[in-house]
Amino acid sequence: MKTCCESLRLDPGVRSDARRRLLSVKGHVEGVLRMLEDETVYCVDVLKQLKAVEGALGKVGQLVLRSHLQEHVVTAHGRGDESRIVEELMEILKYR
Repeated sequence: MKTCCESLRLDPGVRSDARRRLLSVKGHVEGVLRMLEDETVYCVDVLKQLKAVEGALGKVGQLVLRSHLQEHVVTAHGRGDESRIVEELMEILKYR
């Protein structure tokens, strides 16, 4: 029987999309860092940019969670690992 890590992998398309989005977030964070180096930047402008970063990260999280639900949770019964998947979801929900 395959272990979790052998049989349940992140879909390559989702992995690619998440990576692309995170590279965009990285650029956004670098922009916020540059803003903080400028003594004339208004604090509200920084807060707006930070909120945008939070939103972008949230979208990546949703993308990965949706993939996990579609690819792994709905097929748990067929693999016979319902209990493990439920425990996994309970752990994930602690952080959402």
